[in-house]
Amino acid sequence: MKTYQLYINGQYVDPANGEWFESIDPYRGEAWAKIPRGTAADADKAVKAANEAMWNGPWAKMTASARGKAMRKLGDLVAANAERLAEIEVRDNGKLMAEMLGQLRYHPEWWWYFGGLVDKLEGGLVPIDKAETFAYTTHEPVGVVAALTAWNSPLLFVAWKCAAALAAGCAVVVKPSEFTSASTLEFAALTKEAGVPDGIFNVVTGFGPEAGSALISHPGVAKITFTGSDTTGAKVYETAAKSLKRVSLELGGKSPNIVFEDADLTAAAAGAISGIFAATGQTCIAGSRLLVQSSIKEKFVARVLELAKSAKIGDPMQSDTNVGPITTPAQYKKVLDYIDIAKAEGARCLLGGKPASGDGIKGGQFVEPTIFTDVDNTMRIAREEVFGPVLSIISFDTEEDAIRIANDTIYGLAAGIWTKDLARAIRVPKQLRAGTVWVNTYRAISYMMPFGGMKFSGVGRESGIDAVREYQETKSVWISTATDVPANPFVMR
Repeated sequence: MKTYQLYINGQYVDPANGEWFESIDPYRGEAWAKIPRGTAADADKAVKAANEAMWNGPWAKMTASARGKAMRKLGDLVAANAERLAEIEVRDNGKLMAEMLGQLRYHPEWWWYFGGLVDKLEGGLVPIDKAETFAYTTHEPVGVVAALTAWNSPLLFVAWKCAAALAAGCAVVVKPSEFTSASTLEFAALTKEAGVPDGIFNVVTGFGPEAGSALISHPGVAKITFTGSDTTGAKVYETAAKSLKRVSLELGGKSPNIVFEDADLTAAAAGAISGIFAATGQTCIAGSRLLVQSSIKEKFVARVLELAKSAKIGDPMQSDTNVGPITTPAQYKKVLDYIDIAKAEGARCLLGGKPASGDGIKGGQFVEPTIFTDVDNTMRIAREEVFGPVLSIISFDTEEDAIRIANDTIYGLAAGIWTKDLARAIRVPKQLRAGTVWVNTYRAISYMMPFGGMKFSGVGRESGIDAVREYQETKSVWISTATDVPANPFVMR
């Protein structure tokens, strides 16, 4: 069993309290690694190292081009280590190797993209309305960033948050989920190999109330970026507000996946399955509410059921596995509880609805792909985030009904539309209150496209050019070229 260390100021170090905790493989139900239990003392050490490195160390003196070169090399190193890192993530969170390897092979694009952007973050000359005045703006790093990542896609979130932060000139302290810390600790060594100076990338592992809270409240942290549930996000927001820290939050979702009667039903059925079951439902953008036009409901649901029944449940390392285990025992219980709630509220279970069993299933944390129909949007199964392989099918009659139901939620992270009508494909996204809208596809992401939510789904955006501005301050510089002395020094010029 491997014993990991914290990564602070370019070195792997033991936690100050000398304590570790076990990381459990969700598939086997066995401990496979020991993770350092960081505390406030470790967080303080990391934040101080980050501030020193950012403001006084080599990072501050490096040209933008040199910083970009190190970031692009980091992307190369991730590409070379993608399979190894993906295997670690599967051991930690139980998601499919096919999915995690796909993420790790795509991960370098963030470092290549933002690394190429670093020396293009220009300020501007302002044609100011004051005589004999030269005025311009610059964009400067906001300060040390605390990045708190979730357990479902640890290194993808590191890329989303840290590539933009480093491009902006910031240093970061990452606090990964206590359930999935190993891959981030492994990744840290690659930053040093790439030439990122010591102290610019740090990792403090541990539990939220200990390490996480210490980072959020630390006076040396200027910005918090967090991915997780809306309830935890609200607490992060509240704590950060006490010291006026800037905050980005990527939170939960209850995304509608809308199928109109004119859609390509074969493609839409595949999109519905991918939207909810491909990641065992453990993704914030899961299309957990499938809105189907009444005129096609019967034949479309039959197609979805046929695909769902073909899913192979088992070892996430195997290429032919479609559904893996639930990552944590608490989440496993939560998913089963929501299934019971749905049944009690009158939803009709068409498929699954219970723990999975059989050959190749270990660890005791598998839930059958579950589909409910006769779901009303007022039911808890349609309103609260389950974060598991549970699909709710809701009928609608008209386009207006679909938009109303889709928007009738506290969340606004994503939405899907399936239609052959080009006018509808342009019209409906404008009316949906969601940060991302997919038309005739689902779960597509890119380092070029901003990602984030509306309403309870979050604050701010990740990825795309605008993401860098989340980590920068704009400075205005005024230079007077006047040679005369003001006649009245008490009056503003």
